[in-house]
Amino acid sequence: MIKNYFKIALRNFSKHKLFTLINIIGLSIGISAALVIYLIVHFDFTFNQSFTEGDRIYRIVSNYTFSGEATNNRGVTGALPGAMKSVSGVAISAPFFTLNQPNVLIPAKSGVPVKFKLQDNIVLADGHYFELFNYTWKAGSAKTALNAPNQVVLTTDQAKKYFPSLSYNQMLGRTVTYDTLTTSVSGIVETLKDNNDFTFHDFISAASANSNLALQNELRPTNWGGTTSASQLFIRLSPHTTVANIEKQLNEILKKNNPPKPQDKGNTRNFSLQPLSDLHFNGTYGIFDTGGDRTANKTTLYGLLMIALFLLLLGCINFVNLTTAQATQRAKEIGIRKTMGSSRVQLIIQFLSETFLITLIAVIASVAIAPVILKLFADFIPQGVKVDILGHPDLILFLFILTIVVSILSGFYPAVLLSGYKPALVLKNQTASNSHKTRNATLRKSLTVLQFVIAQFFIMATVLVGKQIYYALHKDLGFKKDAIIIINSPWKNRTVSRNQVFMNKLKAIPQIEMIAMGKDAPSSSSSNSTEATYKDGKKEIKINLEEKYGDENYINVYKIKLLAGRNLQAADTTKGFLINTTCAKVFGFKNPKDAVGKLINNFNGDTRMEIIGVVADFYHESLHSPIRPLAILTSKGNEHYNNGTFHIALKSQSAGGNEWKKAISAMESAWKEIYPEDDFEYHFFDENIAKFYDAEQHTSTLLTWATGLSVFISCLGLLGLAMYTTNLRTKEIGVRKVLGASVTQIVALLSTELVLLIVLAFVLVTPLAWYAMHKWMESFADRTSISWWIFVLSGAGMLLAALCTLSFQTIKAAIANPIKSLRNE
Repeated sequence: MIKNYFKIALRNFSKHKLFTLINIIGLSIGISAALVIYLIVHFDFTFNQSFTEGDRIYRIVSNYTFSGEATNNRGVTGALPGAMKSVSGVAISAPFFTLNQPNVLIPAKSGVPVKFKLQDNIVLADGHYFELFNYTWKAGSAKTALNAPNQVVLTTDQAKKYFPSLSYNQMLGRTVTYDTLTTSVSGIVETLKDNNDFTFHDFISAASANSNLALQNELRPTNWGGTTSASQLFIRLSPHTTVANIEKQLNEILKKNNPPKPQDKGNTRNFSLQPLSDLHFNGTYGIFDTGGDRTANKTTLYGLLMIALFLLLLGCINFVNLTTAQATQRAKEIGIRKTMGSSRVQLIIQFLSETFLITLIAVIASVAIAPVILKLFADFIPQGVKVDILGHPDLILFLFILTIVVSILSGFYPAVLLSGYKPALVLKNQTASNSHKTRNATLRKSLTVLQFVIAQFFIMATVLVGKQIYYALHKDLGFKKDAIIIINSPWKNRTVSRNQVFMNKLKAIPQIEMIAMGKDAPSSSSSNSTEATYKDGKKEIKINLEEKYGDENYINVYKIKLLAGRNLQAADTTKGFLINTTCAKVFGFKNPKDAVGKLINNFNGDTRMEIIGVVADFYHESLHSPIRPLAILTSKGNEHYNNGTFHIALKSQSAGGNEWKKAISAMESAWKEIYPEDDFEYHFFDENIAKFYDAEQHTSTLLTWATGLSVFISCLGLLGLAMYTTNLRTKEIGVRKVLGASVTQIVALLSTELVLLIVLAFVLVTPLAWYAMHKWMESFADRTSISWWIFVLSGAGMLLAALCTLSFQTIKAAIANPIKSLRNE
């Protein structure tokens, strides 16, 4: 019987090729989107799930409040790991410290060691790390591998990189040098293969710091005041221990060892526990100082799921609409089958089997095109997402469930409807009562309206996101961003004299207009801040002050306006600095001139500094963040750290010229002379600004594709309905033409009802879209307006697409020879 069902289905597909193709295309698009989005969502939601008792693993993080402004840090104070023995309820405590890109040297037979430059993912840790996070050991022992100083454990991938010709056991005892720290390989663990954020591959014994002054200065194991994100601490709670209990003990220890000072009134500091399951999704703290970590956004993932659901829904709506529209064409078949003894259940199974077969074809097509989609969006789809059916049984289960669900959603109502026809009425050409026809028409109209609500929502969202991105990239940010190159000198080989020699060589390049030395650019993803206090004679004003470092050319390179006072000068010391207008206002100065010459207690009250000038406000982060009080200080206070970035303004380039290419080539030549051991890297400042909005750019791209697909699916369904309508009204069209109706009148007659449905969808979706856009825009401190023309343009665009789709069929029907249509009738 099942075999017969599929035979009948194939015959029906062959008879109605176009409708079958429309259904397969609509479902394929929705299923392809669902498959790709499932792969992305499953990839991110399976991170950090392979660790034993992971639900009891937490990271201790630090939270601060300065002058009402919250600050968070994924690290802890250097002294906290040593105090964890006094905390009850902690089963395992595993601290580690991330080293800042050491150069790795491996001895070679030639006598010249093999050098691996600036390696990431290298940490200082002890044996507790491997108790907390379960690794498979290939050589060595977890109990002894990190007990002694100057030992290192390597992952298998890194071990093969350092010692490609040796077996794991042969690697034990081999020498690996990190800058000046020489270690001996004491263990090899298998590289973690499951999705996880723990990508460390060199584990140096924490005891190595005991005899290394440089590491001691970085770790600061007795310091309770400072916090660095490089120093992190993970713990596993004992059974029946609460998070609140551990947090209370931690903050009591902090208060005991670092009691609040009178000048800290209003400022807070505390430790809290972050679950391991939150690590991959919480951008507030980030993950590790490894340079390549990424946090996922649950809101974005849920948004992707909604897009997949909408596209699937559109495909299912198409199927329901077209199947119910064709119901009368299969009425006689149903009547005959019922007369021959078929039950309603058998007919429902038959129609569901047809739907299942179409869905199965769509699923197979989706699996085939999914790799193409992944490649198309490779720029922002996480690496590691791929279609691997054999390697992921869960994917087979997902596709099976998806096939069943889509088959039921698409086919159940049409199956019930078709199987309900009464054979006596069918064979008399009375397929249904008027009320039944009305219900079917109402359902089709409702589903069509829903289709166009979804499509127009996507159009409106796409236009607004594009408008906001354009606004962000073209807004006057308070500084020049074009034709500026940023070069960071290598911090390990950086000296004042080397920097100065490189600066002199740059000045000799004719295509360069001006050079400044300092630290971060005016707008940067990194930031420095300090507390600053001003006493106006009546009250004390204490704020958190952002810091930028630069020389006398800094504000000139970026064309930052000086409103009062003077610029920084070469002869200035750290006693004088510039502030922005916002800072002046917070300190109570109505006129920028009034701030010049005033003394500020800076650096937590340790230094009295003079305001020598006030500059106009500029955005020092993306438009997501408001402009905050900011100071520009001379970089001479700490020349090694704050004088390592070259800000280079290029001269204007002639149309079609290659002056900038020559300038960059000359810079690289100068770099190789001064820093031969380091790679030359540069960045255009405007490209860095654009990177602030990578997430929005990705959202815009996804919305654009979702919009195109939703409009395409909706128009496919509209075309199918138009074909059905014109076929149903063939005799009426012929009669109207014989009576003198024009082509325009016929087209208007056939199109009016469907156009009104699109207009109704526009009325329904506009308030919904406005609310959703308003909520999304709240994430920007400075944002564009939600203009009325966004909605008008979206509605007009959808209407135009619909009219173009309808015109193919309506005009064809309107210009057909009426004599032929009436003869056929």
